[in-house]
Amino acid sequence: MTQEEADSPSPADAALAAETQRVLLHMPVDIRNMSLVVLAGLAFLFVLHWAKAVFIPVMLGVLFSYAFSPVVNWFEARRVPRWLSAAVLLLAILGGIGGTAWSLGDEATQLVEALPAAAQKFRQAVKARTGRSDSALETVQKAASQIEQAAQESSAPGTTRGAMRVVVEPARFDIRHYLWSGTVGLIALIGQATVVVFLTYFLMISGDTFRRKLIKLAGDSLSSKKITLQALNEITGQIQRYLQVQLLTSALVGVLTWLALLALGLDNAAVWGVAAAVLNLVPYVGSLVTAAGSALVGFMQFGSLNMALAVGGASLLIHTLVGNLLTPWLTSRTSRMNPVAVFIGLLAWGWLWGVWGLLLGIPILMIVKAICDRVEDLKPIGEFLGS
Repeated sequence: MTQEEADSPSPADAALAAETQRVLLHMPVDIRNMSLVVLAGLAFLFVLHWAKAVFIPVMLGVLFSYAFSPVVNWFEARRVPRWLSAAVLLLAILGGIGGTAWSLGDEATQLVEALPAAAQKFRQAVKARTGRSDSALETVQKAASQIEQAAQESSAPGTTRGAMRVVVEPARFDIRHYLWSGTVGLIALIGQATVVVFLTYFLMISGDTFRRKLIKLAGDSLSSKKITLQALNEITGQIQRYLQVQLLTSALVGVLTWLALLALGLDNAAVWGVAAAVLNLVPYVGSLVTAAGSALVGFMQFGSLNMALAVGGASLLIHTLVGNLLTPWLTSRTSRMNPVAVFIGLLAWGWLWGVWGLLLGIPILMIVKAICDRVEDLKPIGEFLGS
């Protein structure tokens, strides 16, 4: 063996040297702090779910104030007091909603009364089309009923000694119970709506008072005040643009749905136009509900599955075109959100607050992203939410 071969490292030594020279990423992980963060997050979710009766009206009031404040600011620039312009604006909006509901009340009542007949007619048509008198589910149900009857006969008092048969009778239908529960729910809904209206009014007449207070609480340094002002401006701009886009697209969806269903000859097309405009505010779920409901009513009216599919398909097509073409174009100048993060966030807020969570989920995510983008320790969350 030569001297050069003796001095040269072996393959095992070379692999060991390469392993020791490999650059590793060290991330400090504190198990105690991570556990505290997880516990704090779970406690926060519990509070959000437990106190949703308080948080939901507050968030609705904040969003409505963002949507209506530009109108109040425009009147204030023309020397109209904020309290007067805000009051007139809210009364006009409430009056318009009440007038629309009153004018479409008879058609809506007819539509609701026709839904049970439509469901029964749809079931009969499906049976006739499939050519079977009983569905698989009904066959299994009959078999289960026969097995249950045989079990009861085998355990009758005459065949079992020393056993007492206990029969549990279902509770009788009490109309007073249902009327009372419905009245309590209606009173609670009216109370929350009143809270939202007054909170919106007070936020609109306050102007930029809360903005100045937040900037003052941000700190004494000029950089902290500047960052807080930028975050507030971004939150205001994004939410106002989002609400404007949603209102515009919802109105367009309502008008197009009304015209399309009117052209197809569907009765109460105006009611379905209003329903499509309102349900368009609910992401993902609203379009499906509108399409399914209009298809069911269309089948009841025309008695044809093809016409029902045409009515439901027209409604779903309008929602799809507006949601996938017009809405992204209108929101192209705003900071886009990651679709996956938005979908997961909507699932989380829908689980916490139901339908209200679906309505408020995207604005809340916008607020969270604007704050996280300007806080050093929270920038990874903002990066995850961004597109």
